[in-house]
Amino acid sequence: MMPAVHTPALADAALPTPSAAARGSRAAAVAALLALVALGLAWELWWAPTGRGTLALKVLPLALLLTGLLKYRLWSYRAASLLLWLYVAEGLVRGTTEALPGAALAWAQVALSLALFAACLVQVRTRLARGAAAAASG
Repeated sequence: MMPAVHTPALADAALPTPSAAARGSRAAAVAALLALVALGLAWELWWAPTGRGTLALKVLPLALLLTGLLKYRLWSYRAASLLLWLYVAEGLVRGTTEALPGAALAWAQVALSLALFAACLVQVRTRLARGAAAAASG
């Protein structure tokens, strides 16, 4: 029987410490994502429910991205920046067609979605620029 050889997994490899811009954009992205999830749940369950509250499930895709954002996974930031446009579209439609308080909540959803997009944009650009600089120097 051969002894087991331990090879460190890619996840165990030493990752460079995130820059200040990456840390700041992650904090902003996580805050905007959590606020968007909380808004979506409160909106559909308590403040201005539509139907039986099943529309609250719309925040599930966002909640699934939270772990990736916390772990600096670039894929999660890219996915969030694409997915959130569905929330922008919903907010624009409902903001222009619903009465208060639904319209105000819809505009808040648009604002939070745009804040999340800006944070994801900074994160992706920062990480790609840092990777390109590391590749050029090494």
